[in-house]
Amino acid sequence: MPFDSSGQRPRIEILGAFESTFLPAHDRDIFETTEHDVRFRDDVELLKRSGVTRLRYPVRWHRIEETEGVLDWTATDAVLHHLRDEGLRPIVDLVHHTSYPAWLTDGFADARFGPAYLRYAEEFARRYPWIEEYTLFNEPFSTLFLCGHEGIWPPYHKSLQGFVDLIVNVLPAVTEASRLYRELLPDARHVWVDTCEHHTGSDRSGQAYADMANERRFLVIDAFLGRPYDSTSEVGRLLSEVDGERLLGIEPGFIDVLGLDYYAHCQWNFSVEGGSAPTPTPIPFADLIQQYFDRYGLPCIVTETNVRGHTADRATWLKYVLEQCETAADRGVPVEGLCWFPFIDSTDWNSLLFRCDRSIDPVGVYWLDEGFERRESVMAMAFSAAAIGAPSRELPAFELAEPVATWLAGYRSQMAHWSWQAPPPENRGHSLPRTTTTMELKVVDAK
Repeated sequence: MPFDSSGQRPRIEILGAFESTFLPAHDRDIFETTEHDVRFRDDVELLKRSGVTRLRYPVRWHRIEETEGVLDWTATDAVLHHLRDEGLRPIVDLVHHTSYPAWLTDGFADARFGPAYLRYAEEFARRYPWIEEYTLFNEPFSTLFLCGHEGIWPPYHKSLQGFVDLIVNVLPAVTEASRLYRELLPDARHVWVDTCEHHTGSDRSGQAYADMANERRFLVIDAFLGRPYDSTSEVGRLLSEVDGERLLGIEPGFIDVLGLDYYAHCQWNFSVEGGSAPTPTPIPFADLIQQYFDRYGLPCIVTETNVRGHTADRATWLKYVLEQCETAADRGVPVEGLCWFPFIDSTDWNSLLFRCDRSIDPVGVYWLDEGFERRESVMAMAFSAAAIGAPSRELPAFELAEPVATWLAGYRSQMAHWSWQAPPPENRGHSLPRTTTTMELKVVDAK
């Protein structure tokens, strides 16, 4: 319901999150490069002070099972028990992008993945029966697409065939885990998390590709739920060329909450010259939430969003996303919350994790300085205000700095009703994009 019995809109809950993606080629993860592994108690305290009680939190399979068949839960016990003792409610994340053990040498193409994943997932559920919410596999569409179709992450496949092969190798184990968790954690909820996409075309060729991509975005979740694809569609025609019928044989799984990860680069534009993001004509995020709700009829939660820029730019993007969530809720979409991801700056996403040089990614609520100390900012203040109940109209709208101003130019018409103000003098951050940088995402640039 968009409004409660008093006629007031229910508050959109604000969530926190911490990043931990494993870089198999470097045997390091972002827990370690941001020092969260040794600072987690202090980081959790900062999160609590912000007014947050619910968060996405990763479980590091790659560290738990560094030797095949030997699972060490010591570090996981420490952090999850600390979260529980502090009164925080984690949505645990069992596999975040390439966060699988390094001995799975073929990654998501490894024949051992399914049995190993199910063993790990079962032991987790039996060890932590108090967990209330879980994500079995973070962003399965985008993760397997980057691994199987774009060749960005291991096993570096570059074809529709490779993409479908990875889905068929991974998804049956994830659906089985969802059925198993119905027995082992009957009161907990499965929060499915994937990218929330929409695409446009600027010429006939580009629009044809955008139409196909707007069908393809639902491929993995439909396969997970046992929904057939339209064999007469463009996606269906392409799948017929790679034995896509295998997707129809996957036993369905269960989803309780639909998690939507949304960034400006989730809306691409295509033309005869190729594709880039963001599109110059993005649809409002509220419309996109509506599309996913209309298709699946599940309660929604924004499980990731951020923007790479100055701290004031981040605060302004928070205002936009929260306002769009409120708009969707007013239309009757059950929007449970909004998670800014991550709470502290991340690292090495400027190379899509190809390199591991601790390059700070300026996207967090708290920014990291040269010594990786956590620093407060206007973003932290806006985030805290929203977390304790401020609606979007009470959050500041700061004039965007370059290159974010150009990056988000297509969104300005959706923000035209705001009262803008100059960024504060303490508009800080580390490793900020240069004003001459063209913030255009093309995955071919990753290496």
